[in-house]
Amino acid sequence: MANHLDLEEQEQLDQLKHFWNTWGTLISSVLIVVAGSLAAWNGYQYWQNRQAGQAAALFDAVDVAARSGDQARVTQAFGDLKAKYAGTTQAAQAGLTLAKISVDAGNADAAKESLGWVAEHARDDGLKALAKLRLASVLMDQKNYDDALKQLAGSPPVEFEAVFADRKGDILVLQDKRAEAIAEYTKAYKAFEEGVEYRRLVEIKLGALGVAPQSVVIAATTAPSEGAK
Repeated sequence: MANHLDLEEQEQLDQLKHFWNTWGTLISSVLIVVAGSLAAWNGYQYWQNRQAGQAAALFDAVDVAARSGDQARVTQAFGDLKAKYAGTTQAAQAGLTLAKISVDAGNADAAKESLGWVAEHARDDGLKALAKLRLASVLMDQKNYDDALKQLAGSPPVEFEAVFADRKGDILVLQDKRAEAIAEYTKAYKAFEEGVEYRRLVEIKLGALGVAPQSVVIAATTAPSEGAK
């Protein structure tokens, strides 16, 4: 009986040796790759967390400086964020903060510069859209209407579609392009949900142009059925 078990154990051992001789190198290589990937991922996560922590500390400095109206300090902190942590949310938020205090201080050029950077480099689409919207407003105030409209070109995130259309309408009114302005205001009116205060403001703008927004919406909803006839 003992000899029989010894033979079975020897056979299993031989099979294991054969298997390892055949596949051992491949298995080891796969394990090394997996272990390396895990180590790289953990290292990347650590680096990301470290970047976010340091960027958050710098943004705290931006926030404190902004509260005290220290534009020079905000500018310096924003410069550090752009140089070292450009891919972080805090860098984009600092750019928006700097733009606001620059506008308040009457420094439109500084506002345009920081907003332009956020619009181009922010990784968050919402922050990009917000920067473009505010930059369009600054350009509109400077009567640079064509460049303002360029900032609003393309397809913004869904949640910004209504305000983008409303701002386009504002610019087009200033360009005396009444029909185009009505089209944009109508688009904004339909995009806003009922009960939203902003929708009431767009309704007033349409009324000032001699358009009843409710009739426009009704016409838009009935047009397909009439065409079908």
